[in-house]
Parts: sequence; C-alpha cells; structure tokens
Amino acid sequence: MTQATILLILLSLLVAGGLSFYQYFYKAKSKSKLNLFLALLRFLALFGILLLLINPIITRNTLEIIKPPLAIVVDNSSSITALDANKKALEVYAVLRANKALNEKFDIQSYRFDAEFEPSEQFDFKGTQTNLGGISKELRSSNRNSTFPTILLTDGNQTSGNDYVYSFDGSNKVFPIVLGDTTKVVDLKISQINVNKYAFYKNKFPVEVFLNYSGDKHVSADFTITQGNSVLTKQSVSFSSSKRTAILNVLLPANKIGSQIFKATISSAEKEKNTYNNTKNFAVEVIDQKTNIALVAAINHPDIGALKRSIESNAQRKVTIVKPKAVSSLKDYNVLILYQPTAAFQSVFEESKSAGISTFIITGTSTDFSFLNQQQSSLAFKMSNQKENYLASFNPQFNLFAIDNIGFETFPPLENAFGNINVKGNASVLLSSKIRSMETNSPLLVYAENQGNRSAFLLGENVWKWRLQSHLDTQSFAKFDVFMDKTIQYLASSSSKKALVVNHESFYNSGDAIEITAQYFNKNYEFDDKARLTIIVTNTATKQTKNYDLLKGNAFYKVNLDGLAAGNYNFSVKELNSNSSYSSHFEILDFDREKQFVNPDLEKLKQLATQTQGAVYFPDHVETLIKSLLEDDNYKAIEKNTVNRSPLIDWSLLLILIVSLLATEWFVRKYNGLL
Repeated sequence: MTQATILLILLSLLVAGGLSFYQYFYKAKSKSKLNLFLALLRFLALFGILLLLINPIITRNTLEIIKPPLAIVVDNSSSITALDANKKALEVYAVLRANKALNEKFDIQSYRFDAEFEPSEQFDFKGTQTNLGGISKELRSSNRNSTFPTILLTDGNQTSGNDYVYSFDGSNKVFPIVLGDTTKVVDLKISQINVNKYAFYKNKFPVEVFLNYSGDKHVSADFTITQGNSVLTKQSVSFSSSKRTAILNVLLPANKIGSQIFKATISSAEKEKNTYNNTKNFAVEVIDQKTNIALVAAINHPDIGALKRSIESNAQRKVTIVKPKAVSSLKDYNVLILYQPTAAFQSVFEESKSAGISTFIITGTSTDFSFLNQQQSSLAFKMSNQKENYLASFNPQFNLFAIDNIGFETFPPLENAFGNINVKGNASVLLSSKIRSMETNSPLLVYAENQGNRSAFLLGENVWKWRLQSHLDTQSFAKFDVFMDKTIQYLASSSSKKALVVNHESFYNSGDAIEITAQYFNKNYEFDDKARLTIIVTNTATKQTKNYDLLKGNAFYKVNLDGLAAGNYNFSVKELNSNSSYSSHFEILDFDREKQFVNPDLEKLKQLATQTQGAVYFPDHVETLIKSLLEDDNYKAIEKNTVNRSPLIDWSLLLILIVSLLATEWFVRKYNGLL
C-alpha cells in the first residue's frame, strides 16, 4: 500500500473513534459498560465503511513448487494382448506410478491410446486401431512451455495415423518400453490386397497382393484365392532371408452378380506362431451392366451393321434393329439409337421422353433437321441442302468420362449436311468438326444432359469407315469398340436427381471407421439443413436392430456405426418430415488389424528414441529407466512466486461484517430502550 493509503486508514481510525466517542460518551449521562459495547460496535462499523470507501489494494505473495511433468503413455490396443504382453504392461505401469522418488521429482500424468488419446489410469487393451502419430501433439497441448520426458509403453506397431517416428518433438525425450517378444520367428503374412470395389459381370478384374515373410530359412509357400469351396487361383511363392516380400497380380472372373466374398490364403509346411495374418478376406461388388439397345432406323445403311457389331462386342449389350413404325413399346430398352431421324420418328421421340430413356442420335444426309430442332433442345441446327465431309478434332479437355484418343484425327470424314450447329444447355463436346484443315467451331460428337436425361449426338454418317480404319491401324476392332461401349455406358447410367442421396460402401473391414453420409434436397434441389434423418440397421443373421440419428455437418448428414460386429447388415435411411427413404445393405468383413503382428517393431522404436535423444528399454530394465530419470538434471522443479492483488471492496465478508455490526447495535439499543 502507498503512504497516502496508510494515512487515509489512520485518518479513518480517528474519524470512526471520534464519532463513536461523541455519540456514546460526550453527551451520554452514564458511562456504563453497555455504552462502551455500543461505542465499540459503532466504531467498528464506521471504520469498515470508511475502509470500503478508501478501497486499499491488498497484496499477497504465494510460493508454489512446480514439478516437471512426466507422461506415462500406455498402448491400449488389442495387439498388446495378441503379443501376450498385457500383464507385463500393467506390471511396468504399476511400478512407475508407485515409485516415491519419481512422484517427488515429477508431476506424473497417465494416458492411454489406441485410435484415440485420452488421460486414464485404466487399461483394457481392447482398442481396434493404433495411432501413435497423434500422441506428441496432445502432450504438447497439455504441457505447453514445458520440457518433459515421455515413457511410452508400446509394441510400436501402428495401424493408422502419420508415421510416429517423426511426429514427436525432438526437444522432449521419449523412452519407449518395448512390449512383446522381440525374438524373430517364422511368419508368412498377407500385408495388403489392392482390388477395385466394383467389377462388371462376365469380365475379369485384377487383384494385387503384397506378401511378407519374417525368418531366416528358405521357405516355399502356396498362395490361393478361393470363393466358397472353389479354388480360383493357386501359385507357389518362395521366400528367403534375402527375399522377404513378393507382389502377385492375378485376374479373377466375375461370374456372379452382386456382392462376392473372396478369401486369400498363404500357407507353408513351416510352423508359425501367428496364422491369423495368413488369411485375408476381400470383397467385390459385381455389377450387371446388361443393356438392351434399340437401334431405330428408317433406311438401310452400312453404319447400322457396324454399330450393332461394335456394341455387341461387349457380351452384356444386346442391340435390336427396328423400324420407327414397328416400335410398340420401349419399356424393355435402356438406350435408343436414333439413326438419321425424320418425321417418321415422331412417336418414338414422344415415348422416349415420357419413359425417360437416353438417346444416341446419329445424323446424316437423310436427316430432317427441322424436325430434330423441334424434338430436342441440346443442339440448334441451321442446315442447307448441300453435303459436306467433316473430319474430327479431339478435345483433350473432355472430362465426362475417361476416353483415349484412338486416332480420331486420322479417321475418314463423316458426311453430313452443310450448315451451322450451335450447342445449347449442359453439353460437352468430345469431337469438333473440320472441313479439310479449317476448324468450323461446330461439334461432331457431343454429349448432353437435360433434367437427368442423357443424350449423345454423332453428327455425320459413315461411322463404319471409322471402325474399319481403326482395324487397319491396330489390327483389331478393340479400340473403336471400347470407345463405342463407353458411349453406351454413359447413356445407360442415368443420373436423375433424387431428394435423398445416401453414400456408403458395400464392404467395410472390422475395426475400420464405418460412416454413412446422406444429403436431403428440397423441391428446388437445394440442400435442406432442417431435415431429420434417421437410420435403422439390422443384422441379417441375429435380426438385432439399432436406430441412430444422422448428425448435420457441412452440406451433409453423417452417422458413425463403429462397433458393429462382422456380418451382413440391411439398413434404411428415412427423412421424417417427408417420409423419403433409402434402403440398401453392407457387409463388415472379419479382419482385425491388431492381430497381424508377431513381434514389436523394435527398429522404429529405436529410431524414435534416437530422434528425441531418449533410449529404448525393456520391461525387465524399468529400474534402470527410473534411475536415469532421477539423475537427469534437465528436469528440475521450479519455485514460482505468485503475487495476488485484490481491492478490499471485493471482500464480501467485510460487507457482511459491517451489516452484522450495525444490526447488532440496533437490536441492543432496541432491547435496552435506547431508541
């Protein structure tokens, strides 16, 4: 306090004493003990009021001893149990936590981690993922501006997250305690399988398999892929101390439609400690791309036969050639090819529009362009009666679907009427036209989409010459047929908008994040952020049902279904306000990443210790680690002096005391008849 404040307090003492003396002694008739007591009460109350008016600042010094933190982080994943190290982990943790010398020197913090990192002193070793990469960030957040050691009890085997070797802060030492037996044993392992999620019926799909071997012997193994009781492929693979990996590429037939489960297995005559990682299941969704196509033509032309042969080179396509007047129903067709339409195609156009069938329109010298202008809105034709030959120019920026330039610029010209063709609406040009070497800025092959209905336009006849030229160039029709097949595939894949759109996978591995996202659109096809979405998930074997609400994120709704057991599940997503719904299924494959290991990853743990200037220890040497930490002079307690300044007016007890003194004075005076 300042000198002025002290003088004011002394003055307050004199004023409070003077006023009390004047009231109870100066004019009082008697100087009894009662008056003395009342004078004391008045003096204290007045002095308290004057103190509050002066409001002096009270300063208090507090000395605090801050110990350096010591983080003990325990791997809570199931791989610790698989390596039979869970009991040893608990024993080591108990020794570290109970050590008196460590507790005196350090502020011991206990954490556990698997997929997530959290403070805990309880460990069940049931985590389905191991993420070592996020530990350092969490520890730095909890102990900012501190230099601290970390004791890491783990097997070093990581299944998710960034590489932990380079994730830890080099200024904070890490002391890994290696859990599990480091003795190298013979182990064959399927480490990874790469396969597309989808395959087309009656096609073959590629599978890439990565195999690993641990051991020093020369080993011969058999690798097989089976489906049910059928062996689809079998190969022999050799390993040795110098050859520890192998990559196999196989082609499997897609002979059944729907979700197909396959099992990959590697086996040998050698006895292995862990055979769980010798088998891995994978799944493929086989899609039936069977498409019925009606090729409607009023004239005879070589193009018709060439188109039919090209499209039907894919066994899943069937082309039926019909006359416009012979078309009675389009319900059996997925795509319409309208070859050089005229007014005779009126009924075909009307029915295709009502049925929402995609169309592939091919024009030529016999086309009625005035009629075509009336039937579609993607292109505007202003054509003359003259004929012209148009060469093709490939557009490399085309991105509706993947397509290669099969030599379009070298193909013979297509014949069409001369005139101007303008693209309108949502259309993408794959080929533009040229007259000899002059660009016309008009399309030759264009794809369009209008209100969910897709269409394609090839603006010229004699496409049979293209197919023939492609064969002359490559000795095969394959490239041209693939090009035509992709056009049919684009047209057959309708993309009409739905109010409720749900995204999910057909297969998930057990232990992986199982997320299903959904979007709900209002009548203007705008994202509705007020929708109420729920999902009902049913296990097809046990019939057990679970209900969840989908939570809103940024432009989508999401639900996390982690924790479901391996098996087949049906699910239904419903929007409660509109009753819109979507139903489908998925399968969770039995695969535990944490059971893939036979040894701790000692090499990476040594790298981590070296990076942070720490050291690797084994459970039997925990006392050595404790001694090292106690002798390390880099970790010392800090004495911190905390100065607290608080104004007297913040003392609520003083206000209560003043009120109590005044109340007591009043009651005493009342009781003695002095009021």
